[in-house]
Amino acid sequence: MNYSILRFWILVTIVGISGFSQGMLLPTIAIIFENDGLSSSLNGLHATALYIGILFASPFMEGPLRRFGYKPLILAGGLAVIISLALFPAWKSYWFWFVLRLVIGIGDHMLHFATQTWITASSPQHKRGRNISIYGLFFGLGFAFGPLMTRFSETNESLPFIISSIISLTVWLAMFLIKNELPVPDLETASFKGTFQRFSKVFKFAWVAFLPPFCYGFLEASLNGNFPVYALRSGIDVNTVSILLPAFAGGGIFSQLPLGVLSDKFGRRNILLIIMLSGFVLFTAAGVFQESTIGLFICFILAGMMVGSTFSLGISYMADLVPNSLLPTGNLACGIFFSFGSISGPFIGGLAIELLSGASFFYVISIMMLTVFLALAAFKEKKPALQA
Repeated sequence: MNYSILRFWILVTIVGISGFSQGMLLPTIAIIFENDGLSSSLNGLHATALYIGILFASPFMEGPLRRFGYKPLILAGGLAVIISLALFPAWKSYWFWFVLRLVIGIGDHMLHFATQTWITASSPQHKRGRNISIYGLFFGLGFAFGPLMTRFSETNESLPFIISSIISLTVWLAMFLIKNELPVPDLETASFKGTFQRFSKVFKFAWVAFLPPFCYGFLEASLNGNFPVYALRSGIDVNTVSILLPAFAGGGIFSQLPLGVLSDKFGRRNILLIIMLSGFVLFTAAGVFQESTIGLFICFILAGMMVGSTFSLGISYMADLVPNSLLPTGNLACGIFFSFGSISGPFIGGLAIELLSGASFFYVISIMMLTVFLALAAFKEKKPALQA
């Protein structure tokens, strides 16, 4: 097998296992705490540890990547996740588990930041959308299979964590088959201050490309966190919720690769404009048909197919807009905006459910989609010099 192909498949497999461990953690810990009688607010607070870890670590990631290369960052991040997963059974404590989740957030972010940047930097522009879509597809598949581990917690609470850590270790060892590389050097210093200097350059070229990752983080977290509450208050039963959310996720997995390939052919911005406008129409329709299970199911699966690729398309669009030397900073910014969306989504969605009546939850999402569509339509692309 060609070395670059081997490297690509090892990287996306590692990302898939990272998605698997995250998909396992969210429901497993929530179920364990719920069975222990912990309040829903404390349970929800615990889930934010992962995103707090991402935001805390983000400003410090670029320096080590530029100094040591991609492979050491992936190995360090993966090892942090493996050890943290293995330590969950050691001591069952709210705050001990909170710290472990925080460390997993940092480790996962190291892993994702390095793999994302490596894939975007090594992919030719005519295959970039396809490659990043496969990256998103593997993470999505891993995230979808992760919750299946919750059934093992009925036998023994420690089993999901032990099995996930063993699977993660097995895939992590494959990293020793590939050689380390360094990102394209930048004229600015690889320091904390240099990172912020590069942020201003990246925003000048590609600020609009960070809106789709923000949008996806907002959407994913509010659908998983707020929609079940909204549905139960609206008279939609639990069984219907358990069908609707996988319909959205399944739609996103199904269309991830085709949309990436189409973006290579017809342009990232054009495809993003179509999916954002479609998202606006479909979530508005979900508000109109909120009392029809079949109507909601159709809206959810179509919305998943259209907007489930916003994160990976946002990364690909950012990589088109910035010079190669700024790709690490651009990928970092995509992760930060995704985290902001993931934290703000449940808060804003919760406020909409509490303070507004009717189908307000769906309309908040549709208005956000329309706003991103208008920003994309108004954006004038600046083509940077490749070596800038």
